[in-house]
Amino acid sequence: MASTVTESRPGYGQLLRTPRAWTFLLPGFAARQPFAMLTISIVLLVQHTTGSYGAAGAVSAVTGVSMALFAPFTGKLADRFGQRAVLLPGVLVHSASVVTLTVLALSDAPLWALFVAAVPAGASTPQIGPMVRARWGVKLQGSPLATTAAAFESVTDELTFVLGPLLATALCTGISPSAGLLTEAGLTLVGGLLFAAQKSTQPQPSAHDDAHARVEHVSALRIPGVRVLIVTFLGIGAVFGGMQVSLAAFTESIGEPGLNGVLYGTFAAGNMLSGVACGAIAWKISPQRRLLVGYAALTLMASGLWAAHSVPLLAGLGLLVGVCIAPALITGYTLVDKLVAPTARTEAFTWLTGAVALGQAAAVTVAGQLEDRFWDGAGFLVPLGGTALALVVLVTLRSRLAPKSSGRTVARGVGHRVPVSVD
Repeated sequence: MASTVTESRPGYGQLLRTPRAWTFLLPGFAARQPFAMLTISIVLLVQHTTGSYGAAGAVSAVTGVSMALFAPFTGKLADRFGQRAVLLPGVLVHSASVVTLTVLALSDAPLWALFVAAVPAGASTPQIGPMVRARWGVKLQGSPLATTAAAFESVTDELTFVLGPLLATALCTGISPSAGLLTEAGLTLVGGLLFAAQKSTQPQPSAHDDAHARVEHVSALRIPGVRVLIVTFLGIGAVFGGMQVSLAAFTESIGEPGLNGVLYGTFAAGNMLSGVACGAIAWKISPQRRLLVGYAALTLMASGLWAAHSVPLLAGLGLLVGVCIAPALITGYTLVDKLVAPTARTEAFTWLTGAVALGQAAAVTVAGQLEDRFWDGAGFLVPLGGTALALVVLVTLRSRLAPKSSGRTVARGVGHRVPVSVD
């Protein structure tokens, strides 16, 4: 396989010519767009109805934490019973929960009621990104295009997180404070149903394979390499959350709040451009080594953010931080294909996505406290701290990222792990 990867240079054109890929890519893009609209729409609506950014941030944080905790369970169910079986009830519950939260906010309901409604809204958030990645895994089993697909999905995610907040903000400020959430609910329902209808491209549910179900159907969390990647992605989430709060605080402190979007856009642009480049390169080094080098570079770039006191310098450092994020994300998702059996792949992807969300929620809280209690720019210590701690874990446990046999390994039993080849 290594020789195949080094001798070929698969590109995005070849990837997008994969048979039937567009049948899940287009509805998948529509269905994942609301993911980036949810938290900002909650913040804008709740702040409008309560007059408090603290309350708005708290409700939004409950949604994010709920999503992070329940996402792996959703992924496990999708692996076991099929994506369609999980998506159909999931999009219905999510849309109903978001509409309920909107009605409660507009009715001046007490804060505890908003917290209660935020839990199912976050828990039922459809995990479209991991499901699309799992479908690529089925289509590209053993193909050198797998890394290209991981890069393509990273760019798609970043584009989503650029367009989603812009759309939500325009709706909430230009039409109605509730328009963002209502649109999010509608897009989730329509896009999710269209995506679920593409049955031919979804991975085979493990529950349908009675002969191997007892061997293959195990939690991805039991695989040591997945746990290392979860810590790694928590650090990446700390970068996203720390940058959001700290850039906003910095631009406010210099009297130029409008520059916040420019600076964060520069950071996002670095991520997108780097993701595009990663997918176009025929890598000759192992993904384990790429992750170590890329994550060390990310930590190094993040280490200078707290000392940047000018807009040009902060923009340049933000661009470099963004450039370093995409390789780490792409390589982490690529390693899942080598570490995890196909029957647990969606769950593994949702663990990583949930780790980013959880790291982001924690970073927003910590960075906000640092900005309030200490100097302007203290919140930039969060990306440094998060990536540095994750890098220590990654370096110490890097051997866990190597497959134990020529096939994929899955865990069996309690308290011990036995390598099992999976066809």
